[in-house]
Amino acid sequence: MAPGSRWGRRRHRKGPSVLRDPSLIPLSHQHHNGLALCVMTRRSLAADASPGNVAKLARRAIDRYELELANHFEIEEQVLFPVCGSIPLIAELVAEHRTIEGLIGQLRTAPAGTLLEQFCALLTAHIRREENELFQQIQRVLPREVLERVGREIDRRAVRICL
Repeated sequence: MAPGSRWGRRRHRKGPSVLRDPSLIPLSHQHHNGLALCVMTRRSLAADASPGNVAKLARRAIDRYELELANHFEIEEQVLFPVCGSIPLIAELVAEHRTIEGLIGQLRTAPAGTLLEQFCALLTAHIRREENELFQQIQRVLPREVLERVGREIDRRAVRICL
C-alpha cells in the first residue's frame, strides 16, 4: 500500500486530505449523487444526442432536482449557511443555487443538450467548491458544538435516495 493512501490507491488531490466531519456527511452523500447524475448525463449525451434521449435526460435531471437537489439547497440555505457567519463564498453558492434552479426551469420548457451540458458543468463545479472550499473552511472554523447541532438538523432533514 502506498504511504498516505487508503485501500492501496494514491490520492490525487492537491493539498492535505481532510476527513469529512460526520455532521456534513449527509450533504456529501447528496453531492455524490449530484456528481453521479452529471457523469451519467454526460456519457449518455455523448453516446446519443437525439431529441428523445435529450428529453429523457432532461426529465432525469428535473426529477433529481425535485427529489434531492431542492432539499439539499434548502438545508444549506436554512440550516448550514446561517451558522457560517460572513464567509464570502456563501453568497456565490446561493447565486449558483438560483442559476441551477433557472436551468432546471429551462429544461422543463425546452430540453436541449446545451442546457444539459450547462447544468452538469455548473452543478459539478458547484459541488466541488462546496466540498473542497466551503466544507473544509466550516470544519476549521465552526466550534464542535455548533457542528454537532447543525449536523443533527441536517441529518433530520436530508432526503436519502439510491441511484
